[in-house]
Amino acid sequence: MLNLKDVKYVLFDWDNTLAESRSTLVYVVNIILKKYHLDEWDKQKDKRDPNLSFRDNFPNVFGKENAAKAYEEYRKLYKETVASKISRFDKTLETIEFLKQKNIKIIILTNKDRMLLDFELPLLYDVNLFDEIVAGHEAPKDKPYPEQAWYALRNFISPKDITRENVWVVGDSAMDSDCAKAINALPIRVGKPIWQSASDIKEADGIKYFPTFKDFYLELIKSDI
Repeated sequence: MLNLKDVKYVLFDWDNTLAESRSTLVYVVNIILKKYHLDEWDKQKDKRDPNLSFRDNFPNVFGKENAAKAYEEYRKLYKETVASKISRFDKTLETIEFLKQKNIKIIILTNKDRMLLDFELPLLYDVNLFDEIVAGHEAPKDKPYPEQAWYALRNFISPKDITRENVWVVGDSAMDSDCAKAINALPIRVGKPIWQSASDIKEADGIKYFPTFKDFYLELIKSDI
């Protein structure tokens, strides 16, 4: 069971964790892929480098010569589309509000483009719920490397003082749990990863896993009794 006694900071991933944005991403990128006469995303995604963000994988998918232009086309269409498709997962808002009541700092830690994040975040949440928000390319390195998490926590806690008890990193992917391990925080995985199989999630690896965000929320409530 999770221990709420010592936790002070919870870092949440955005895509597929606090926001169901995958449907928008896939819908939009398939339109851009078709424009460049490429196969749909389900066939292209194996070209990804798993240690790079969706944005930084554009050269691997579209080629270096087309990557920048294709990404700008993607970003424009994404902004035009996301409001009608994006949604919260069950109990995400309640989880944040519960943690805030416990005086726990809530941080968004995402590799997503800041322009897109700033556009879509207010569609789902009051921005004031978050004590810090860090997007892609704002730290020396993005997840899964520790630099992004250290950067997000820079005004709160020293890297040497981070423990599995006082810092949690919550996300859907190995990128999130690897980042947590790299800073000595508790990795918490929720749901099914967008790109990888869920089979890599093992409690033996020191990862706390919940099938859905609602399951995570219910254990938090149980832990508070």
